[in-house]
Amino acid sequence: MTASSFRLPLRVYIEDSDAGGIVYYVNYLKFMERARTEWLRTLGYQHYSLAGQNFLFVVHSCAVRYHRPARVDDALEVTANLIRLGKATLDFHQQVWRRDELLCEADVRVACVSASDIRPQAMPAALHSNLKNALN
Repeated sequence: MTASSFRLPLRVYIEDSDAGGIVYYVNYLKFMERARTEWLRTLGYQHYSLAGQNFLFVVHSCAVRYHRPARVDDALEVTANLIRLGKATLDFHQQVWRRDELLCEADVRVACVSASDIRPQAMPAALHSNLKNALN
């Protein structure tokens, strides 16, 4: 696994599901957000410290495909694979797995914005360089 490919194990709790015990569709996006956040943490960055440097990462867009439902108490693995890096964007392909069964996948574009006015901006050079190294 490269630094651009990350796996986060997690368990489905009742709060993640509907009355039938099936994971509510939007919660897959929450699981993916956690995986991207933890991936960033493995590279030595935390969202709050980045905001203190006047930039944030925000989701620009995503395309989600649902294949199979997850249920309460399932053990899942959520991937975050950085597939493209721009000056102000990161493109991820993410998947949610239950053992060898693909449940959900998404292509997610994350944008770098100024924390003060939420306008797009290029990533700081050092961060961009570290992310570029993670792609290789």
